[in-house]
Amino acid sequence: MAQDVLVAGGGIAGLAAALAARAADWEVRLFEQAQEFSEVGAGLQLGPNATRVLRDWGVLGPLQALAWQPPRLSVRDALDGRVLGTLALGASTQQRYGAPYLTVHRADLHAALLRAATEAGAWLRTGLRIASVRVDGELAQAHLEGGALVEADALAIADGVWSRLREQLVGDGPAPATGHVAYRALVPMAQLPARLRGDEVQAWLGPHMHLVRYPVRAGEALNVVGFIEGRAGAGWDHAVQSDALRAAAAGLCGELQALVEAVEVWRMWPVHDREPLSGPAQMARGRAALLGDAAHPMRPYLAQGAGMAIEDAWTLQKVLAACDGRVIDVPTTLQRYALNRWQRCARVQRRARRNGWIFHADGLLRHARNLALAAGGEPVLDLPWLYGAG
Repeated sequence: MAQDVLVAGGGIAGLAAALAARAADWEVRLFEQAQEFSEVGAGLQLGPNATRVLRDWGVLGPLQALAWQPPRLSVRDALDGRVLGTLALGASTQQRYGAPYLTVHRADLHAALLRAATEAGAWLRTGLRIASVRVDGELAQAHLEGGALVEADALAIADGVWSRLREQLVGDGPAPATGHVAYRALVPMAQLPARLRGDEVQAWLGPHMHLVRYPVRAGEALNVVGFIEGRAGAGWDHAVQSDALRAAAAGLCGELQALVEAVEVWRMWPVHDREPLSGPAQMARGRAALLGDAAHPMRPYLAQGAGMAIEDAWTLQKVLAACDGRVIDVPTTLQRYALNRWQRCARVQRRARRNGWIFHADGLLRHARNLALAAGGEPVLDLPWLYGAG
């Protein structure tokens, strides 16, 4: 009899977990609390550590038709517009790491994973939320909102940064606000003047803020995200509060000011994360494994939130494939998953925090950063420890 897993959450992490479990020949039942599968937000970056997994799942080919493969990363000073450093992407990344570096719309990645999980035979349901779990018995038990009980051999918790199920298992409270706010926008390229378009990933570093832009949707749209230091509260009006971003951009170079003014509608939300993982117990308890933001929410300053969720699912697939439920039981299997993942995820969390400090540097630290980028060249921006493993 096939073993089975319950998946809590139908976002990128949950669908990746469902697809991975099916690839390991486990039965899958996924519960998403929303009434339909959808993904909000704008763009994201997928390094070769993530696209390598998507290729093995058969997802990369269809996704590439909707994605963009930028030729380079360009890092610039947001005050004077100088290029501080570049890193060749495109064919160079493919050659170095055996997989591409892509920029995609979140909804396109989500749709590709949803289609693949459905075709793989995962049982996917919307409008159903797992309200509570028990993971220390002979089976994992999940009580759905409304009272119904479902059981399985294992449980994959992938219900995001606000995970209630994590709180039940780990008990460390909600993910705290970082004091940074993200403003995101998606603008059709045709609506932008030629000087504001481009085919590369650009990161503009300024005092107490930074801005990133890159193409998505096969180059038809420009994703723009600006991060400023400040706190957002519930009920903020997105249109009005974009004035804070415009105020932060007032002292920046003319190109950035023009880009910020060219965006008509910004979407805004606060950035939350957790302290870097301190051990495997934060990623697995009994018959439950935690994946993605439910396990290790991180600041988006290494562009690895989706990548780490995809890697989590890939590792889960490998351990589930080796689990026979007898010689290697489920709790032992999920402990192996956590042991294989927590240190790498913690390293990415730490590096993302460090990047935020470097990106937002002011004064002498800003000058030292700029000199280091100029002197170090591509090796400073390349990340073989990240892109070459997973």
